Amino acid sequence: MSDPKSSYGEPVEEPGNVDDVVGRANEGLAEAEAARRDAAARSAASAETDAPDTTGTAGSDASGSEPDVASAAPGTAASTADARAADSTPAEPDPWESEEAASLDYRSTPSDTAVYSSAGTDHAPTVVDAPVVTPSEPVSEGAIGSAAFAPQPIFVQAPEAPRPRGNRGAAGAIGLLAALAFAVLYFAAWMGFGALAGDVTGENVATTALEALGTWSLWIPVIVFFLAFWLLGAIINRGRWGAWVVFGLLVGIAAYGGHILGALFQAPFWMLTAREGAELVEAELLAPLAIAAFVIGRELTIWFGAWVAARGKRVTELNIEAQREYERTLEAGPQLVRQ
Repeated sequence: MSDPKSSYGEPVEEPGNVDDVVGRANEGLAEAEAARRDAAARSAASAETDAPDTTGTAGSDASGSEPDVASAAPGTAASTADARAADSTPAEPDPWESEEAASLDYRSTPSDTAVYSSAGTDHAPTVVDAPVVTPSEPVSEGAIGSAAFAPQPIFVQAPEAPRPRGNRGAAGAIGLLAALAFAVLYFAAWMGFGALAGDVTGENVATTALEALGTWSLWIPVIVFFLAFWLLGAIINRGRWGAWVVFGLLVGIAAYGGHILGALFQAPFWMLTAREGAELVEAELLAPLAIAAFVIGRELTIWFGAWVAARGKRVTELNIEAQREYERTLEAGPQLVRQ
């Protein structure tokens, strides 16, 4: 039977688990079924007790007297009283018909943690434990502060590779000095050959010198020599002196050609016919001053070329040292300089 202390109509606590609700409902059904069976048994016993006794009735009718109620068996009277008391006791209501059972919501929700297995005949629920949520480790304020004030990376620009220094500018500057020396020597040869030929004497030396300084024949070979020397220096650049010795012959040939070109400008060639021009060139091919221009140009290229080669060697050493310093800087990496 149901618990006599339980009172219907009072608010009940909401079940914490679906298994508890189902279990309690099953217990209530079992108790109600037992109560029905007990009431049915008592009703049957009461019906048997209340049935009229034919023998007694007949005897009573024959004798004309009423049956003696007091003569009934005590057990029978007690059973009858119990049956009547049971009939007078109100039947216990069905738990599934109560308001509490109707208010229960058995629909599954996503938050349910119980999984029921339909396999087998016992239909026993399989309970899956709820996942345990492990809180993350607390972050200390020191870690947050250190992360907020962490030093930011400093990006530095990689040093540029050193550019190799050339020797062409020095060759041009030294070429100017060589051209000046060529002009002096060429002018001296001019005056010397003129003195040997009798054209230059002590009386007209100053006049002849001034006239020579204002002619194309003097300055065209000088200009050609300078251009040839600078071009050779640009080609050799930081080369050795041997290159100047070998290729100095080309500068001498250029000076020789400058002498012939100066004679044509001095004529001037735009006022000469082709025949006159050819005759002038033939006359200057083996002229002493033309050969002197070749020799002077050749020798000056060798000696001034030695100067250019010495400086080129020094520039090469500086380039090698700059490259080594650049490689050492790359190997050392960026350095933080505090001021």
